[in-house]
Amino acid sequence: MHERYSYDPFVIPYMIGLIFVLGYLIVSVVTVFKNLPIRDKKKMLQCLFSYRIFIVIKDVFLDCILHVKIWKKNKLLGYMHSSIAFGWLMLIIIGHVEIFFYAPHRINLPYYPIFFRYFMMKTETTLGGSVFFFLMDFFLLIVLSGIALALIKRIRRKMFGMKRTTKLKWNDQLAVYALWSIFPLRFFAESFTSGISGGSFLTRSFGMIFDWFSRYLNDATLITPMWWSYSIALMVFFLTLPWSRFTHILGEVLLIYMRDAGIRESNKNNGYAGVEIFSCSRCGMCLDPCQLVSAASLRNMSSIDFTRNTRFKRWKEVLAASGHCLMCNRCVQACPVGVNSVQLKLNTKRRNIRYRYPQRYNYIPLMESSSVDVVYFAGCMSHLTPKIEKAMVHILDASKEKYLFLDENGGVCCGRPIFLAGDERAAEELIAKNKQRIEKTGAHTLVCSCPICYKIFKDLYALNSVEVLHHSQYILRLVQDKKIHIRMGMEKAAFHDPCELGRNSGVYKEPRELLSQLLQLQPTSYDGNQSLCCGHSIAAEALPYKKKRMIAKDAIQKMCGENIHKVITACPSCKKAFEEVQGPEIEDIAEVVNRHLIL
Repeated sequence: MHERYSYDPFVIPYMIGLIFVLGYLIVSVVTVFKNLPIRDKKKMLQCLFSYRIFIVIKDVFLDCILHVKIWKKNKLLGYMHSSIAFGWLMLIIIGHVEIFFYAPHRINLPYYPIFFRYFMMKTETTLGGSVFFFLMDFFLLIVLSGIALALIKRIRRKMFGMKRTTKLKWNDQLAVYALWSIFPLRFFAESFTSGISGGSFLTRSFGMIFDWFSRYLNDATLITPMWWSYSIALMVFFLTLPWSRFTHILGEVLLIYMRDAGIRESNKNNGYAGVEIFSCSRCGMCLDPCQLVSAASLRNMSSIDFTRNTRFKRWKEVLAASGHCLMCNRCVQACPVGVNSVQLKLNTKRRNIRYRYPQRYNYIPLMESSSVDVVYFAGCMSHLTPKIEKAMVHILDASKEKYLFLDENGGVCCGRPIFLAGDERAAEELIAKNKQRIEKTGAHTLVCSCPICYKIFKDLYALNSVEVLHHSQYILRLVQDKKIHIRMGMEKAAFHDPCELGRNSGVYKEPRELLSQLLQLQPTSYDGNQSLCCGHSIAAEALPYKKKRMIAKDAIQKMCGENIHKVITACPSCKKAFEEVQGPEIEDIAEVVNRHLIL
């Protein structure tokens, strides 16, 4: 190859955009690092100079370039994302390799690999040159196919396994259209120039077609304008990137680095949590799982809207989304980037708690010391569904366990409702009070009927000498230890996994193992981590009751749509929510066991 030029004014727009986006990246990384606590700064530096940096590189390649998590959800959607990301990366890499071989003296010019076909002229055919021409055309075609699929997705999203997709704001539209135009413009520019600089099966073929259609498609007319258009499209994309959804291109890499370094969310939306907000690509994959959107028609309360409004400091909308969120974690589970939007919303609630009154629970007396093996904590919601409470007392009596019904006559809330409302200090006071009461009993096992209580007792109480069990786990242990005896029945039922027990605590196996000894379990499409929220989440304090009923009705109808006539759950809140809407018979797992006891 022979060098035709080393510079042309059309590179100026590209250089402006490149300098801007590099400057933005440097400032952003420095700002994030500055806002981190000392311990997290040390973790970032230690990761940089340890073997873990190779883990970071691997995770970035798999998640940001190949998008393997999206491939697992939908292959067509995965190909669309990875074709653009991986194809673009390969075009950049091959462009630099060409510079290394054919113009090493231009390696210091950042625009040279991007506009290589304009500056270099083909003078002879070599195997190496042919291979590079082929690879550049091949990966350009890969990217163009991804852009074509992105266009199709806008009008035929169901092809990609999505019922809903994001609504682009003007800033996103500008960036998206700039991105979509970059590679078609590159294709035209390289095709028009292929007669001079060379090409392969794609650009050379189309270059010949263009020449065949019109003798006026030559260097004097369209070649330079096309390269200008390509350069301007790159500039527009780079300049709009910080205010668009494509900030995730930079944010996700930093997020993976911080995550692999061992940094996690704090109680404020800065540092790691701030990077999470900017890492949301607004891809729309969390929209269908969000029941606020799909069942309650609250489109503007999605996690996508929350992260966008947080970025642009629209605090009224941010607070509204935080107060309406079910915090069921369905959106977090669906996010290919791993953005913990539930934690981000909880941070928002914490920041806006203004009135805190310390020592507000001093009036609650401490318990006298006792000596029992098991403490049973029914919880507020179990008191509102007394059949569950009565069933558990009957089971405990039948087991002959030495137990104490801690909140039999009312008592102290577990603290999770206040914690999810954002008042962390008040929750800590409740935790301290309950912890004193539990430790006074001398028990080695704490049994909860409510998954809400179970989660906070297990995660935040630090009951080192006390094992925390949900009643489904505890009853299964009683059966296995032959402390109670149950009989198998002929009835059929489906099991509904409560959010706090299943998705948020990882308890899936024990309830099913217990129920399989009582009745015939009917599988549904909403088992395990695909389970639907009942809608009556204690976290959604701003969600109107009408909307909660809509969510509950939609959830039970979807389960019953598969010829289900009875549903067993393991949460008093879910039981109460489903009983309030017309549907199948609803029972708690403790009630089922109680009916099947052999006394």
